[in-house]
Amino acid sequence: MRRVCEHICPRFQLAMDIIARPWNGLIMASLEEGPLRFGELQARIQHVGDRMLSARLKDLQLRGLVERRVIPGPPVGVEYELTAAGRGFRAVFEAVARWGQSLSGAPARAKARTKASTKASTKTRAKPGPRTR
Repeated sequence: MRRVCEHICPRFQLAMDIIARPWNGLIMASLEEGPLRFGELQARIQHVGDRMLSARLKDLQLRGLVERRVIPGPPVGVEYELTAAGRGFRAVFEAVARWGQSLSGAPARAKARTKASTKASTKTRAKPGPRTR
């Protein structure tokens, strides 16, 4: 099914489809420091379950953002690493973090503005006079 906003910017929509999926951002941010085994990745993210992490990694692999590498030898291991396209997420991560920092005080500022405007509007209202029947 076609989304309503796809006609506006399909590249933006593609990026948002990836970022908006649960855990994808944290997985890619965790892999920024280098390749990690499944258990190491899960330990860094902590609250993600095995099945969900496995599904997210497969999805990121299919999209060409994460590479899965089998390490031979007893015991056989598997590492996950960002591809060149996946490493491009760093700029997005930093930009979103900066935006989040600018929003961190926004609710308090908005609440203060709302209180101030409410006080100002109550002062300008006329007081009701006596009722007549």
